[in-house]
Amino acid sequence: MKDFEAVWSSVARLRAGEAALPDLKPKLLRVHNDAIAIPVNLAALKSSLVKLLEYLSTEGRTNANCWATDLFFSSDQLEHCWSDQDLPEDFHGVLAKMGEALHDTVSSPHVAKNFGCLPEQLLEEAEHLEAK
Repeated sequence: MKDFEAVWSSVARLRAGEAALPDLKPKLLRVHNDAIAIPVNLAALKSSLVKLLEYLSTEGRTNANCWATDLFFSSDQLEHCWSDQDLPEDFHGVLAKMGEALHDTVSSPHVAKNFGCLPEQLLEEAEHLEAK
């Protein structure tokens, strides 16, 4: 939890005067906790990823939320948490993409779309994850 809080406080900053919405933090925390659980429960991780991406595709689609999520998943402080896990490659792929161009969703959606990083594109990938 300490790693989560440290990263959260570093990514949940104002973006162009806009703060990340309060609903984002518990959704990120759930993905984080599901990704680092030992043993990992792929069904739970898939569910938390889908819920986060549904949120970012709808009422949570704000510049600050997308930036905070992107920075959270690209954080060097947390990347080891899920890269050390024995996750299937498709799960690693979704987690990695969430830290690539998701931040462009609101300000430059064409860029995020080009990289397959719009929330709805990532949601589609997450929905097709094999949670065996």
